[in-house]
Amino acid sequence: MTNLELVLNMLAEATTSEISKEKKPKNIDENKVIARQGGTIAGNARKEIESKTGKKIVSTLNAKRMVEAKPKKKKLK
Repeated sequence: MTNLELVLNMLAEATTSEISKEKKPKNIDENKVIARQGGTIAGNARKEIESKTGKKIVSTLNAKRMVEAKPKKKKLK
């Protein structure tokens, strides 16, 4: 995941949490609606960033691959 992917994920989660605090859903169906709203907000932000930069935000990288791709630091003795 890239930094922007992480930020957008955090935006979706934080937005969903804030909407949920205000709406106080009573059942799973109401929670699903709120989760979709939070995801839609983050999705709209992603699309806006992509349109301004001309680059895709979502990558095929995952945390494990990113760590493996980094050059290893030499240990000092």
